[in-house]
Amino acid sequence: MDKCAKCRRFGTKLFLKGDRCLTPKCALTRRNYRPGVHGQRPNTRKSEYGFQLLEKQKAKAEYGLRERQFANMFVKASKSRKNTGEELLRLLELRLDNVVYRLGWAVSRREARQLVDHRKILVNNKILNIPSATLKPKDQISPRKIEMIKPSKISLPKWLKLEGKEKAEIIHEPLRAEIDTDLDEQKILEFYSR
Repeated sequence: MDKCAKCRRFGTKLFLKGDRCLTPKCALTRRNYRPGVHGQRPNTRKSEYGFQLLEKQKAKAEYGLRERQFANMFVKASKSRKNTGEELLRLLELRLDNVVYRLGWAVSRREARQLVDHRKILVNNKILNIPSATLKPKDQISPRKIEMIKPSKISLPKWLKLEGKEKAEIIHEPLRAEIDTDLDEQKILEFYSR
């Protein structure tokens, strides 16, 4: 499925194409209805399960994860003593590829993942090429070469600190209020606890 079709399917901007989603060329801005032949028909009634499934699929699409990765992330969050839904979002935000995206060093999470895969990102002055690596507070992130970084129009979250263009640090774990997403983690939690 095309990236723009995913945004139209979920009815929200997932920023899968980066800064293009902020322009008038965004498919959701031009055609604000579901993709496909029957997209302009009135929306059919969905069950509660349907809404929960859609929310889980939206989270997977937004963070670029596959089913098994996402399920493993949920299991890890459910073993925590904290609120499972908030812990799931916190784990998703602290992935290395997502942190690189949130720093504005890549225009999309897919591009951020590619930067990490191609060994262009240093964590605590060591090359780390695992996009799913979970970072911790006080971790230092920097690019190997500053010219590899494409500036993005994304705003920097409060839980990250950027020093110039070449060094960043995670100040603290992100709180739910600091996570810029419209995901309903409660529906994801209900989906997995059926």
